[in-house]
Amino acid sequence: MQNTPAFKAAFPYQKDVLALPVTNLDTTLAWYSKHFGMVEVQRHALPVPTIILERDGTRIGFAVNGGDASQDGAAVLVSGIQELKEEFEAKGVKIGNWRVDERNGQKLQVFFVVAPDALCYYFHEPIDVA
Repeated sequence: MQNTPAFKAAFPYQKDVLALPVTNLDTTLAWYSKHFGMVEVQRHALPVPTIILERDGTRIGFAVNGGDASQDGAAVLVSGIQELKEEFEAKGVKIGNWRVDERNGQKLQVFFVVAPDALCYYFHEPIDVA
């Protein structure tokens, strides 16, 4: 069964999924637009330069805030994870650790992406066990 891939929700590894640390907003916008299919919905200069991107109603923000991108990222709940993986691979995104995890008795199909800015993403979808 084919599912249309969609982002359903995003959760930060650290403090704020709307302020993930990056060094350049324009580079960030270009990469996430091309590779994750996200679009810019907001941009702010103060208190720090910030851009909010969105896909399927799910927002992830990036800020030039001096944070360590290699220690941050987001867990992204999705639907159609197989199709999303294929979409990303077709756009040149390197997929890591395609596997099944289990949390609180729920099985999840997952994969990871480490973006060029060093932010790490954990894409996951619950597996229906019927």
